[in-house]
Amino acid sequence: MILARLRDPYFTHRHRRPLHVLRVILALCITFGVIQIFPIPHGGWALVSTVMVMGNLPHIGGVLDKGRQRLFGTVLGAIWGLLLILTPKTIPLLLPLGSLLGIAWVTWLSFGKRYGYGGLMFAITLLLVVGDGSRDFELALWRSFDVVLGTLIGIAVTILVLPHKATDMLRFMLADNVDRMAQLFHAHTSATSAPDMDTRELLKRCTGLLIKQRNLVDAIHRERRLHRTELDDLISLQRRMLSTIELLLETHWNTREGHEQIEAMLGLREQQHNLAHNLAAVAYQVRTGQPIDVEIPPFALERHADLATGAQAQDGRQLFSPSGYLWLNRELARLSRDLIHHLGRLERLPSHRLRKRALRHGLRAPARTHTGQPPEGEPDVQKPS
Repeated sequence: MILARLRDPYFTHRHRRPLHVLRVILALCITFGVIQIFPIPHGGWALVSTVMVMGNLPHIGGVLDKGRQRLFGTVLGAIWGLLLILTPKTIPLLLPLGSLLGIAWVTWLSFGKRYGYGGLMFAITLLLVVGDGSRDFELALWRSFDVVLGTLIGIAVTILVLPHKATDMLRFMLADNVDRMAQLFHAHTSATSAPDMDTRELLKRCTGLLIKQRNLVDAIHRERRLHRTELDDLISLQRRMLSTIELLLETHWNTREGHEQIEAMLGLREQQHNLAHNLAAVAYQVRTGQPIDVEIPPFALERHADLATGAQAQDGRQLFSPSGYLWLNRELARLSRDLIHHLGRLERLPSHRLRKRALRHGLRAPARTHTGQPPEGEPDVQKPS
């Protein structure tokens, strides 16, 4: 029972900060124990490598990506440094010039690319191996070994001890974002929405979650569950949905007649409330690992065509704002259907473990109220930062 709770994705995500601290401390203790049991020269570099590879990355994908770059850069830097040490001593400038040439070459190749950390580790390892130019071959080997040892221990502890996946972080961020967009759209379409709702703050949080999702792409790809193209599509759709909702929130009527034309469109508010409710249902299914089976019907705008195209002000001028407003609603519904379609195609997104533990955390499907309006969103698994 305790083991099942510790492996609960909701638990590991909600308490990811203290669990990450626990993993870092445990990895350092293991590394320290190894260098104490086995008299490894310069073992302090192993401790430094353990901390650097884990850093502020609490999820498996980030540590795997960083650890891979660290190992790759370390091995190449060590090989280059050892080759320089073996060069003839009769040419004293060959060692520093070879070091500078290697660092310049790697810095040029990794500039502005995602493998910049590997290039940094190449330079650091090369300088460690070369040292002060004493050409101590044994010392260079031990320093290289220490870096590899600390990196491997950091990766192993991250994977084996209460692992936290970047894929789960994306899942909860995506669910929170869709849930908040549902609340924003509901606030726009309902005259009885809470007057104290800070729509600007919700928009800011949604934008922040989009940025965090973008930063997780490489880590999620390293976990081999979702491809970069799939992640790019999900983030792009969220961004476009958020922009559409923001335009709806900023809708202002230049004349009273335009507002009255919208209010006279029978059935429009019901369609809007249904869309908000369906978005909340999508958020629940993503958060709890359910298969995505929500159906969002297209907005039926034909019955409002006469009111929208024939809207006129008192002075006889044509009003175009009702038509634009209807188009924004239809576009939001279309983007929502595209998001559901993309989510439904992700075979590795549903999770039996999440479905099994959802009720224990009080997560229930949103139920429609008697007024046809969606209820408040489910409590976020991820607390707003």
